[in-house]
Amino acid sequence: MTKRWISVVALVAAFAMVMAACGDDDETATTTEAPTTTEAATTTAAPEPFTFGMILVGPQNDRGWSQAHYDAGLYLEQEFGAEMIVLDVVNTADRPDTTVEAVIADMVDQGAQLVFATSDDMRDGAEIGAAENPDTPIVWSSGDSAWAEGKAYNPAPNLSNTMGRMYYGKFMAGCAAGLMTETGSIGYLGPLINDETRRLANSVYLGARYCYDEYRGLDADDLTFSVNWIGFWFNIPGVTLDPTQVANDFFDGGADVVVSGIDTTEALVVAGQRADGGEAVWAVPYDYEDACAEAPDICLGVPYFNWGPAYKRIVESVLDGTYTAQWEWFGPDWADINDPETSGVGFVKGDGLTAEASGFLDQFIAGLASGDIELFVGPLNYQDGSEYLADGEKADDYKLWYTEQLLEGMTGASN
Repeated sequence: MTKRWISVVALVAAFAMVMAACGDDDETATTTEAPTTTEAATTTAAPEPFTFGMILVGPQNDRGWSQAHYDAGLYLEQEFGAEMIVLDVVNTADRPDTTVEAVIADMVDQGAQLVFATSDDMRDGAEIGAAENPDTPIVWSSGDSAWAEGKAYNPAPNLSNTMGRMYYGKFMAGCAAGLMTETGSIGYLGPLINDETRRLANSVYLGARYCYDEYRGLDADDLTFSVNWIGFWFNIPGVTLDPTQVANDFFDGGADVVVSGIDTTEALVVAGQRADGGEAVWAVPYDYEDACAEAPDICLGVPYFNWGPAYKRIVESVLDGTYTAQWEWFGPDWADINDPETSGVGFVKGDGLTAEASGFLDQFIAGLASGDIELFVGPLNYQDGSEYLADGEKADDYKLWYTEQLLEGMTGASN
């Protein structure tokens, strides 16, 4: 007999005795007999929380790419009562003996029912990990393995891809830079060189040219746009170029706006330091909604990823049994690009924008939303003069995704 039933029996018996003693002559008095048998106590175990893994290429607090993914993981924990298993700084320079497939296997052993591998350079590990764990959904963020029309289609039934159409955010970043530059010189601090990073650098360039010409009435051909790549997504001493030095080199060379394409905020920090010294300079960070906080007064804004809505859709599909491998390239919610529940790509304006520039940027964003402004339309040539888009041709997803070079008019390496 459990303690609960013992206490109930004792209470009932005591009550009956009191009533019997006080109401022998009261015809309305009743007595309650104690149970003659006991029932086994029944308990229902709480269901185990949904568990997922999150593999980050950089620090989870980098105020950039990795933190945006980590924060999306916190969002999933809140939305589903889930538990996240996380390992950050997973890259061959910082963890040379750690493979993505080994991390996936370890997370699955710990109970992960879904694993996010969140960097472009995790392709091999994600594909191996998916093959070795066929019953576990694996999501390789930014990849193209599940795209049937892609160059590297891998029809693994458990390996999906999801990525944001960040070229829209980069259009906005370029527009802000074009609206604010007084020297007509913009620097672009790039990570490593691949299709994605060329596409995004090109997007900044096109946005800058459009707004420099359309809203300021200046000749876009007079705009200088220089790209320098550090060699990885963020600074690794002894492996990459120092992004702090690269940013300083841009400013020393006459640029007054540096737009960042790396995961971390060195360009903004450098611009803030130089502005404190009296220089009229600005910067545009990347990836993370709150990145401007590093130097708010000279930040022109930040294009950022909001992975929460996409990751939520994926978790829901796993929970309801409808998960299938798919390639997703999601965009902003044009009704409100900064809606945290619906928009996968956003742009937060910075305090460095003037009121006039802010108004022009609003017009530009409205034009993107309506489709009245389309920037990947020919004629556009690659840097070597070869044709990228013919006159009047609009880039389809294939030509956007697989961007072979920087565009004509940009300075910097394409390969």
